[in-house]
Amino acid sequence: MKWNVREDPNLYRKIKLLDIDSLKRMAEEIRQYIIEVVSQKEGHLASNLGAVELTLALYKVFDLDKDLFVWDVSHQCYTHKILTGRAREFKTIRDLNGLSGFTSRKESRFDVFGAGHASTSIAAGYGFATARDLLKETNKIIMVIGDGALAGGMALEALNQLGASNKRNVIIVLNDNSMSIARSVGAISRYLTSIRVLPQYLKLKRVIKYLLSLLPGGKRTIGFIDRVKSATKKILLKGSFFEDLGFRYFGPIDGHDLEKMISFFKRVKDIKEPIFVHVITKKGKGYKWAEANPTKYHGIGNFDVKNGEIREVKRHFVSYSEVFGKVLVELAKRNDKIIAITAAMPDGTGLVPFKKRFPERFFDLGMTEPTCVTFGGAMAAKGFKVFIAIYSTFLQRAVDQVIHDIALQNLNVIFAVDRAGVVGRDGPTHHGVFDIAYIRMIPNMKIFAPSDLQEFASMLKWAAEGTHDDPMVIRYPREKEWVPDPENAFKLSNIPSIDPMRWEVIREGKDICILACGSMLKEALKAAEELRVNDGMNVEVVNARVIKPLDEEFLEKDLNRFRIILTVEEGVLKGGFGSAVAEYIVDNDVKIKVMRLGIRDEFVTHGSRDELLNVVNLTKNDILKRIRKFRGEMYDISNGVRSSRDR
Repeated sequence: MKWNVREDPNLYRKIKLLDIDSLKRMAEEIRQYIIEVVSQKEGHLASNLGAVELTLALYKVFDLDKDLFVWDVSHQCYTHKILTGRAREFKTIRDLNGLSGFTSRKESRFDVFGAGHASTSIAAGYGFATARDLLKETNKIIMVIGDGALAGGMALEALNQLGASNKRNVIIVLNDNSMSIARSVGAISRYLTSIRVLPQYLKLKRVIKYLLSLLPGGKRTIGFIDRVKSATKKILLKGSFFEDLGFRYFGPIDGHDLEKMISFFKRVKDIKEPIFVHVITKKGKGYKWAEANPTKYHGIGNFDVKNGEIREVKRHFVSYSEVFGKVLVELAKRNDKIIAITAAMPDGTGLVPFKKRFPERFFDLGMTEPTCVTFGGAMAAKGFKVFIAIYSTFLQRAVDQVIHDIALQNLNVIFAVDRAGVVGRDGPTHHGVFDIAYIRMIPNMKIFAPSDLQEFASMLKWAAEGTHDDPMVIRYPREKEWVPDPENAFKLSNIPSIDPMRWEVIREGKDICILACGSMLKEALKAAEELRVNDGMNVEVVNARVIKPLDEEFLEKDLNRFRIILTVEEGVLKGGFGSAVAEYIVDNDVKIKVMRLGIRDEFVTHGSRDELLNVVNLTKNDILKRIRKFRGEMYDISNGVRSSRDR
């Protein structure tokens, strides 16, 4: 049978008819296609390379037109996309108007449940199985989850419920590569490791079977061994955690041996009780550089396929995450009470240097954001200066803990909120656009937004060295900036001291005032200069670096000088910084017009950061349009002409 993994829309049906050798060839073609596409753009590489054979084996055995597959996190879903009618479009993955990098219900009927965050698949699978039973349907529900995600609280909660439910035709497939994004941590990971390396279980059975097969009557003896296998396994696996929860445990099996996996899935698919299948895979399989460094190649940008080298590395361009790591190490040298906490993201948050320099003060708690927050709160209660480095989109998962365990008790925890604003090609599951709104509503919380790397470093220094008692958030974007001397720029002696509780007038003016938060200050300054040159307008631009509390002293002194204020923020408008300013104006009966620029009441798609800032109307040109439009309306009104809004 002929196929083309780059074009064929019916691959998932064709694999039903392929023999093992043909499936192996298809696996290699898919793997090369993934490497080729990801090398040209940013994407998830290592996790997807490790899941190629597993996906093929599952779709060979099960009925994709009937059975439901729920992919956890879904940064292991590229093979799934290629097989399910999206082979030709795969080259557009993560592009603006192209395929999503994750499963998406909008994109395909085969993406039965969207996922960009970890640990959701078992709960969703349990829900699908319950709905199926109520509807008197008979299809199977298969959940594919990674070992890092399995340790998440939501996964364990759902595992507890599903195991007790005795649901039929449900199968959990653990794709175990000993990694989440970084190396998996915790007791669950240690338990899985004991299963992976247990020589009695992994090797002894094969050796004994082979030797017995050479003896007279050996085949009957092998049959006996198979019948007592489950009892032996329970002893060897120390009671089997999963069987104690109500699952029939099978494995571990080699996740790259297609023949064995297909045979195995055929045997277990009709067992009428909850099944847990443990599959061992290698992250980055088939691409030696990804195998050697799966963390680096988990989510990687443009690289050379031949040698694995990342292209276009720009010297002197430094990210906010790198600055966070550099400055925190310097601060921790001075203060032995500083600790750093992350949720499976030491590399992404820039904490690897801190981990190496102060391993006893570094805590990676895995994909457990709520636990990270409460754990950090308890450390703060004992007098430690706690920094929790976490992506804005992942902090959403711990809002209750921020309220109940931190803010209510007014504990001095500093949240370093990375990837605030639009983050690019990861799309709506990863954009950090809600944090201002969901943190601003919480009493005792402070929110800061640095406008550049130097100001960010100053805020970190202020937060670490000041006598602060309350919790705070420092939110910063996924951006890199030019730094002439990155080695020395962020040494403490070179970091200026600032008062982040006060706004700063960067450009004085009299016609209109722009209050710009964080990353939007640069766009506001460019717009103000163009308005001066082309429109003769004198625009004041203010660095509104503290979002909560507002700088009310500034507002009381300066608001009355202007007829118009424009707020600009890289976050949602509802409940955001502009809302806070508007509330102040209403509450204090200030006679001034407020305009707001921010992200509208909709989810933002995926694409490059620059493309998305255009999509959400947060560029210099959008600021210009808004001000010019309003100035025209005010001119019409002052001359007795109805404004354009009334026409």
